[in-house]
Amino acid sequence: MKRGFIPNILTFLNLSLGILSLIATVQGDYLNSGLFILGAGLVDRYDGRIARLLHAESPLGKELDSLSDLVSFGVAPSLQAYFMFSLADYSFLGLIPIIIFPVAGSYRLARYNSSSFNGVFMGVPITIAGCVVTLFMLLLRNSLDLRFLVIIIMIAMAYLMVSTIKLQKR
Repeated sequence: MKRGFIPNILTFLNLSLGILSLIATVQGDYLNSGLFILGAGLVDRYDGRIARLLHAESPLGKELDSLSDLVSFGVAPSLQAYFMFSLADYSFLGLIPIIIFPVAGSYRLARYNSSSFNGVFMGVPITIAGCVVTLFMLLLRNSLDLRFLVIIIMIAMAYLMVSTIKLQKR
């Protein structure tokens, strides 16, 4: 087995957990949906590190990672918020954060992929944004009256992803 494939296995695990989160959301299993997203965050933390450790970084791996991140930390939390907090009750307004969040995440990923990385992130990474939104959803999962907080957090995190705020990589 080529050593470059090992980090890609972790990236595919990230994507698989994102897909499992989507399935759990559609089935109304919001706790497991959130846990799948957080699990994807844990896996995502190590795929790049292992690629660097094995000297197996590649443009393909970078693209696979971004596509996986968009599903696991952009689409999955958005769909979970939509169903879990009945955002359809807000009609078109309920769709705004659900669309803005993954769109901002895709912009953030594209900006990262098209620039050179010097150890400083510009904007909050989508992994962090998706996990923050997910943690709040899990904390508020029994509080439908507080769903406006999830909307505010999603919009705030979307803004932070596309912002020019600089964060040192740790």
